[in-house]
Amino acid sequence: MQGSAYGASLAGGAFDLVNFLKQPQTILRCLSWVFSIVVFATITAEGYINPLKEEDTKCMFNSNDSACSYGVGIGVLAFLACVVFLILDAYFPQISNAKERKFIVIGDLVFSGAWTFLWFVCFCFLANQWSKTPDTTMVTADAARAVVAFSFFSIVTWGLLSYFAVGRYREGISDFDQEYRDPANDHGTPYPPAAYAGSSSGPTGYQQSPYSPNQEQPGEYQPPAY
Repeated sequence: MQGSAYGASLAGGAFDLVNFLKQPQTILRCLSWVFSIVVFATITAEGYINPLKEEDTKCMFNSNDSACSYGVGIGVLAFLACVVFLILDAYFPQISNAKERKFIVIGDLVFSGAWTFLWFVCFCFLANQWSKTPDTTMVTADAARAVVAFSFFSIVTWGLLSYFAVGRYREGISDFDQEYRDPANDHGTPYPPAAYAGSSSGPTGYQQSPYSPNQEQPGEYQPPAY
């Protein structure tokens, strides 16, 4: 019987493209990948404006360069992470080591949870700065709204990725608990437990000691007759 750990067989197998594309994690990672591209590419292309009275370019979110830098940074790192985790998901069924699978699942769980929070901060930060922008005629309003909207969509996708990562981690722990058995209580092992000294049965050819504790005690001492 093949063992399993963290949602896949431990035996390892060939890569199944159709099954891989149908997995919820694959779909969510592709969506997160697209959303991150929209965020950082939009900010990079249209997020900086050049006011008439100033020489330096300013961020379209209330002229706060930190808002644009934060959005670009989160988006680029999310883009790279999606590519890495997609490769790991494709290679995951071929990994036969349960510890390596555990490290991958924990890394996915930690990163997805962290990026869910960071996208939430990004959404709140950009929405707040956009609401404080005094003059929206100098910027592309549709681009700014798209960045805010796809930041919100990223919260949903990364939150769902965190949910599936938690489920896969719990599934791995459950598989370990079900497959682990105490050798002392395992009667199906090929090596039977050794017989104790007090047991009635013993190996072939064994002779009982003449000084058995079960022998009757001798009677009173009688002196020899001369």
